[in-house]
Parts: sequence; structure tokens; C-alpha cells
Amino acid sequence: MYGEEKNTELIYPKAEQAPSEMDDVLQTNIFNVMLSRRSQRKFEEKEVEDWKLEMIFAAADTAPTAGGFQGFEIFHIKNSEVKQKLADAANKQPYVNAPVVLVFCMNPLRVKMNFSQDIIRKFSTQDATLAAAYAQLAAHALGLSTVWIGMINEQDVMSALGTDLVPSSILCIGYPFKMLQPKPKRSLVELIHEI
Repeated sequence: MYGEEKNTELIYPKAEQAPSEMDDVLQTNIFNVMLSRRSQRKFEEKEVEDWKLEMIFAAADTAPTAGGFQGFEIFHIKNSEVKQKLADAANKQPYVNAPVVLVFCMNPLRVKMNFSQDIIRKFSTQDATLAAAYAQLAAHALGLSTVWIGMINEQDVMSALGTDLVPSSILCIGYPFKMLQPKPKRSLVELIHEI
């Protein structure tokens, strides 16, 4: 320790660098993200960068889960034939064939809690849903658009994926063909019920 050569590389102060796109994303206000997010059904034919995908996956990984057991799995669909099968399984919605397609599935076997199987399945459904929501918000913060697909034939999705895990949703992600403005929401007075 004492006889070793000292590391002369300074941690601080660092040389000033121009902020990167990632730095900008990390400073994004979550309220702006939530207020400006809008479902998008038309995407540019443009690849989503790997670092953005990693951030989306990391956001899904931070979602709260029952007991911290993360009772869900994410399938990242790259195969065009599987994408087409998913579009068919989603009432033939063509935008399921987006640049990035993620299928969030429930995995109740990961939830190691002493409850009935019905409760464990409910926890797993909630885990998968929250993970998809976090991924959706992260995608929007990264300048991408998404559409959440909930109208799916679960058995057909499972068959397309080759899994016995039940899907909760499909999240389609890409660069928006054009940025849409959010639709007005109902008044908070109508939404909130005090008891």
C-alpha cells in the first residue's frame, strides 16, 4: 500500500466535456415524460441504438415487484417471422411489427412467497405490468415512441415465443413517424374519490 506507485489520474476535477445524449436523458424530468407521452402506431424504419435498449431494459429491471422477486420475463423479438405471428396474435394489429418488440410475460415461479397460487399469479401479473410501464416511460424519455398492446391471444403469443409463460402485454418501440401531442385527460376531480 505505502510502497506502491500512486495513481496520478485525478478523479476530480475532471476535464470539462460536452454533455452527451445520455447525460441529457439522465437529467430528464419524469413529470415531463409522463405528461408528454402518447401512444404511437407509426414508426420510422430506423434501428434503435443498443445503448437506448439497455437503458429501457434497466428501467424495467428497476420496477417494483412483489417481495423483490421480479416475477416476470422479457422477450426481445428480433425475428421478423415471430413478429408477424405476434401481430396475428394481437388481432392483426400491423404496428406490432415495430423496430423493437418486447413481450412481457408473467413468471410466477420466481415469486417465492407463502401465498396461494392465485395471489402469486396476481403478483406476477402486476410485476410484468409495472416492468412494461417503466420500459414505456424510459423509451419516451429517450426520444422514442411506444404503443402498448394488451388485446392479445395469450395462447398464440405463447406459441409464437415457444414458452409456457403467459404474456401480459406487448410493447412496440421505435422512432416516431411524427411526434404526437397527448390527448386531454379527465379532470382530477372526476378521477379522485375521497372517502
